[in-house]
Amino acid sequence: MMLTTKSTRGLLLGAAALCSLAGSAFAAESLNIYTTREPGLIKPVLDEFTKETGIKVNTIFINNGLEERIRTEGENSPADVILTVDIGRLQAAKDYGVTQPVESETLEKVIPAAYRDPEGHWFGIALRARVVYASKDRVKQDKITYEELADPKWKGKICIRSGQALYNVSLFAAAIAHMGEAKAEEWLKGLKANLAKKPSGGDREQAKDILAGVCDIGIGNTYYVSLMRNGNNEEQKKWGEAINVILPTFEGGGTHVNVSGLALAKHAPNKANAVKFMEFMVSDDSQRIHAEANSEYPVKAGIPIHPTVASFGELTADNVPIAEIAKLRKKASEMVDKVGFDQ
Repeated sequence: MMLTTKSTRGLLLGAAALCSLAGSAFAAESLNIYTTREPGLIKPVLDEFTKETGIKVNTIFINNGLEERIRTEGENSPADVILTVDIGRLQAAKDYGVTQPVESETLEKVIPAAYRDPEGHWFGIALRARVVYASKDRVKQDKITYEELADPKWKGKICIRSGQALYNVSLFAAAIAHMGEAKAEEWLKGLKANLAKKPSGGDREQAKDILAGVCDIGIGNTYYVSLMRNGNNEEQKKWGEAINVILPTFEGGGTHVNVSGLALAKHAPNKANAVKFMEFMVSDDSQRIHAEANSEYPVKAGIPIHPTVASFGELTADNVPIAEIAKLRKKASEMVDKVGFDQ
């Protein structure tokens, strides 16, 4: 059968339309997440998202250099969403130019302004508090301020990980916000003078050292205690059970909190799916699953807190916006080196 030019043009247009639809269908079924989070910690939430939307989620776990990788990939990067922890990493993604702003009534309604970027480049979806681990046997007080950590009465009794660890840099930045740079430096010197040993290990190791009698108090994040007490590692259970958690506060403020958060990648090939995922992460179901799996505080009001974390007492989060802490992290890091904190 001979085809006219008009018929041929029609077939070509039809084929192009089919290809376009096929491409749209493929895009609607996929989402690529670059994350620094351990796959097991986020799998329950990702599985629920796929169950509800039918969108397949591909994850790429990158412990270090996530921002550099996305920037190197440039416009060809398959990254749709950046999922990470700590304001340092979220702000780094923005500073590296690998994010784009998101305007979403859902995100803005659920997430308090203190836990999201004013320009919409990153959003906190869960909170973690930086607290005091105290020996059940040797520490009798149940209240403490961050300022008190520099009191000479704790000389030789405090354990902490490196001052340059992300979580500590953010804590020290919060100290600058509350005390001013000069007083914060004196405070940091006082904290250093009270250390029982050179900063080392992670937060769990501070609990280990308390059990061993190396120190009486340590600094760590809330969720580690829950993971130790409820995990399958019998040795770590002993570490977790050896300590009480005290929620310290700044004078005139509250308990320092940091965030787990996400951002929309600058060249996201599946942008609509990415935004859908970001909004899903603040839904009731997602916040509940995330809180249970990760022992973090939900950012959405009214969501149950993990029972172990709830047992630490009521959290009064500090009033300094996370974005302000991000601005002070560089000064805090420089201060750590200036006072020789890790030496």
